[in-house]
Amino acid sequence: MLIDNKDYKILVIEDNPGDFILIEEYLHEIIQAPVIAHANDFKSGSSLIQDTKTFDVILLDLTLPDLSGQELITAMLELAPHCPIIILTGYSDISLSITYISQGISDYLIKDDLNASMLYKSIIYSIERRNIIEELTHSKKRYSDLFQLSTQPMWVYDLESLKIIQVNKAATSLYGYTQEEFLNLSILQLRPEEDIPRFLEMINQIRTSDISLNNAKFRHLKKSGEQIDVEVYSSSFVIDESRYRSVIAIDVTERNLNEQKILKTIIKTQEDERYEIGGELHDNVGQILVSSLINMGMLKKHLTPSGQKWFDDCKENINSAIKEIRDLSHRIAPKFFDDTTLFEATKRLFASFNADSRFIVDINFDDEAKKYPLRIEIQLHLYRILQEQLKNILKHADATSLELNISINNNWLFMTLQDDGVGFEKANPKSGIGFANINRRVDLLGGTFIIKSSIGNGCMLEVKIPL
Repeated sequence: MLIDNKDYKILVIEDNPGDFILIEEYLHEIIQAPVIAHANDFKSGSSLIQDTKTFDVILLDLTLPDLSGQELITAMLELAPHCPIIILTGYSDISLSITYISQGISDYLIKDDLNASMLYKSIIYSIERRNIIEELTHSKKRYSDLFQLSTQPMWVYDLESLKIIQVNKAATSLYGYTQEEFLNLSILQLRPEEDIPRFLEMINQIRTSDISLNNAKFRHLKKSGEQIDVEVYSSSFVIDESRYRSVIAIDVTERNLNEQKILKTIIKTQEDERYEIGGELHDNVGQILVSSLINMGMLKKHLTPSGQKWFDDCKENINSAIKEIRDLSHRIAPKFFDDTTLFEATKRLFASFNADSRFIVDINFDDEAKKYPLRIEIQLHLYRILQEQLKNILKHADATSLELNISINNNWLFMTLQDDGVGFEKANPKSGIGFANINRRVDLLGGTFIIKSSIGNGCMLEVKIPL
């Protein structure tokens, strides 16, 4: 038999001298230099434990002069809760051994069956089991500390029932619920009602394909009803064949507000520049061309018959230039600040877009949308969104017909623009510059937009804006 050369510190609590000598021989037979401490009763054994505190294992006779049986087991487990305890007894009671092991005893050995190999295996297994349990305990504590002490709101929910089963202090602080209240919530109760259908679609995808979320953007509700913007990081895990989802939700409401302020400033600067350019085209360049027409009229009586054709051609070209400049200035700077409505500006936009009549255009505003006093900001953003999508259609769609629908219902504005073009696979259409521009403007208005398209079936842009 190989001899273990590790330095084991072993406490033997045994009142029978003959049994102790036998145990000592077994230990020397299997361990090169065991450090063995001996106690004849519980009292002296407890003194050694309190003085030394670093035994690797305790070999315990179940019947001692001053304590025995269940009382001895209870006292030893309280005295040395982290040290493996192996019972050595002459009683082969299986039910009793199971009871003691369930209480925390490492092993239960019968003295009459004992040998060096059996004792060594029991000692090694007990020490390794103790090490594994301690590592699991430390790992659990580290996880608990990371979870509870994290400055970011975190929770865990059951992927089937959607019930929250664990939550940290940062989450209760942010959302305003007590821990008990939080643990009685479903994750659906943290979301605005209109966002729930989209979220349930995502949950179904997670259940089938187990996707992780990184930097996913959602809207959540606090207990007070206040709405906040969050970035979510989430992944799944399995315990006892049940699936759970861990979530980190970072409040980005203030950051988004600051970004929106910056974006609004940028867009306002762009719009101001467009109005300046549009005004210059209309009021300056356009007037120069009109003056040229007037001057040409004064020259007409001095023309020879052969020069009349050249005069008419120049006049026609100048008139065309004036019309082009007028249309261009209106597209660049629609006059919402005057008496032009979104309906009128939209008709003018589609007319200039479809100047060559290549498209069949159907524009539909419901009565509420025609008369509703939309804020200038909303009118301008919707106009720019239409411009952007019309540019996409002209460049990519190869369409023959367009249909625009704008309606207002329950303080929401709904706009759809559909074409019958070639369509595209909807992998990630919002990654393009055009759709990114649309997304920014919709976000500024607190709305949402959806793109529906497939190969051969055209494209539909759906925009929803709260009024």
